[in-house]
Amino acid sequence: MEWQFIVALVIAVPIILFPAAFVWYLNIGGIYAAIKEARARRAARAKPEKEVGETVKAK
Repeated sequence: MEWQFIVALVIAVPIILFPAAFVWYLNIGGIYAAIKEARARRAARAKPEKEVGETVKAK
């Protein structure tokens, strides 16, 4: 291979792979946010709710 072809590959490969890596980053970020939100909902559901007539004690 000639050196010009190698230089063209070194320049072209990152340009071609960047959009795919960016989409993967967005997908992983979305999955992480969905898991975090689901955990928060599950924790809120598991937390016992206060009764309507219950008073809160001041410290």
